[in-house]
Amino acid sequence: MSTEPDLRLGLEVEIDRVRMLLNAAARGAAVVPGPDASPRSAALDHVAAAFGLDEFERLVLLMCAGFELDPDFGRLCAQAFENGPVYPTFGLAMAVLPGGRTEALLPGAPLRYWRLVELSSGTSLTSCPVHLDERIMVHLLGSDELDSRLAGIVRFAPPARASFASQAKLGAEVSAAWQRSWEDSARQTIQISGADPDLVRSVSLHSAHRLGLALLVADADTLPAEPRELDGLARLWWREAQLERRLLALDCRRIDHAEAARSSAIRRLLDAVQMPVLVETVTPQPLDGRRHLHFRVPPLDAAEQRELWLEELDLDGGMAERDLDRIVSQYRLPAAEIAAVAAETKARAASDDTTDLGDSLWLACRAHARPRLGSLAHRIEPRARWDDLVLPPAQLAVLHLIALQVVKRYTVHDLWGFGRRTSRGLGLASLFVGSSGTGKTMAAEVVAGELGLDLYRIDLSQVVNKYIGETEKNLGRIFDAADAGAGILLFDEADALFGKRSEVRDSHDRYANIETGYLLQRMEDYRGLAILTTNMKEALDAAFMRRLRFMVEFPFPDAAMRAEIWSRMFPSETPTADLDFERLAQLNASGGSIRNIAINAAFLAAGDEQAVSMHHILDAARLESVKLQHPLTSGEIRGWA
Repeated sequence: MSTEPDLRLGLEVEIDRVRMLLNAAARGAAVVPGPDASPRSAALDHVAAAFGLDEFERLVLLMCAGFELDPDFGRLCAQAFENGPVYPTFGLAMAVLPGGRTEALLPGAPLRYWRLVELSSGTSLTSCPVHLDERIMVHLLGSDELDSRLAGIVRFAPPARASFASQAKLGAEVSAAWQRSWEDSARQTIQISGADPDLVRSVSLHSAHRLGLALLVADADTLPAEPRELDGLARLWWREAQLERRLLALDCRRIDHAEAARSSAIRRLLDAVQMPVLVETVTPQPLDGRRHLHFRVPPLDAAEQRELWLEELDLDGGMAERDLDRIVSQYRLPAAEIAAVAAETKARAASDDTTDLGDSLWLACRAHARPRLGSLAHRIEPRARWDDLVLPPAQLAVLHLIALQVVKRYTVHDLWGFGRRTSRGLGLASLFVGSSGTGKTMAAEVVAGELGLDLYRIDLSQVVNKYIGETEKNLGRIFDAADAGAGILLFDEADALFGKRSEVRDSHDRYANIETGYLLQRMEDYRGLAILTTNMKEALDAAFMRRLRFMVEFPFPDAAMRAEIWSRMFPSETPTADLDFERLAQLNASGGSIRNIAINAAFLAAGDEQAVSMHHILDAARLESVKLQHPLTSGEIRGWA
């Protein structure tokens, strides 16, 4: 707001009018108001219009302003009211100011409802001191400084960290909705949700900019719990919007709406503010008692991420284009994380000029994007490599194609336009089918290692919950966390989760089918690589099978494959003595069982302080057969000893 001299002049001229009325009252003379062409206070006119004041209420504010600005004003008050109090009162205003009415004194009238004036303790409503609220006083003097009572809870929003055309377009839609609500005097909430808090704020800021307003944000996680204090805060927050035409936003991005006390405080605050409010959330939230619109802010697409990476990294040719393409193809980090990763990478490169910028950036992204899944998943550090896999050529070719599609997603989906045709079905859900021990989990580990990603084994015992809605909530957490691109999801024994939907006989069947349907939808929307393993393909839901990009059959190894597995099983550091892999391949065992036998044989040999020999493997094989309840046949161990 302007602080031009004419602003102060208009206020002083109007206060002189009140002085004249006080002096006339002291002399017992009547004042007949006539046409007044003297300057008026534009700031006071704005206050009167914003809060619906009549001329009498406006003069009350002027009387209080005169008392704050002129040390001699108290004497005028006392003289005007026959040696009355040396401060303004409602009784004095009723006696001296034209148009006085008792309704203006009531708590629901504008002066007190909007807390434009404050009443000190006194013997009666008409005789107690009346003071101009400090925030209103500084506004009349030309300052737009925020009310100090809002400090720590309400603040002006700083500029957005990231801003793109997509947020500007959405901001235009939000501002149009806000304008309609304002013009209709609608008590409406406009909810803006998105996983990236910076993008949500960017939409709010674009909305405020289009409306020509400053964005005034209240933090939901700092709201007072005591109802009286909360109501007072709401009134002052709302008053700021009326006073300066500010756009109000409630920041709920860091809170858990399931927390009853916090959710109650949010509802009470919104109920108290009778104007449109933006509510910023991570996920859409129910807002009881309020009409509301919802706008979803999508994450940055690959092109926008690339643009932001280029801006944050300030590249000067130190990193190949293919390195950046690989980053935007895999990771979908929030804007703040991109800035943090870029800063870390540049600092590391500055301290060590031998650092490969592309590799360093990849590792930093991997660390920042690691989802926090708690007990729902176990992170596996990939150790297996392609040489550890023994599979037919066709299966190996499919695994290589899966890895290639992860690497080249940006090229095909974004640069070559396939992703613009549809936003669904772009994920890489893959099913690995085979009996236990045939290498399904190892293959997932190999693919993760090839891509430089973590592998997350989903713990179905923690995901599936008997309580209605909890399974979907847990699955939502998994997919939401994994959307940043940190790793590969591995659902072992997927038939337990992706089983066929059954005929509905009772409520349990209905909710089980709802869970399956929700999972199918999330799998189709998920943009990353999810690997599911099963040894019961026939138990899987047909709708789920249609959504798979790849299916890899892991056969039980034949004799030639078993010989190859045995030849690769012992590390080069392990001492061995005359092992006959062709004879070992006679054992009708899966790759997993062969691995168990090899490890146990190594321990037996270490205990004998000898190299691993055929008789150590025979003893270990017998132990494995007891565990599996599958006695060894003479043909399987012929010629071993």
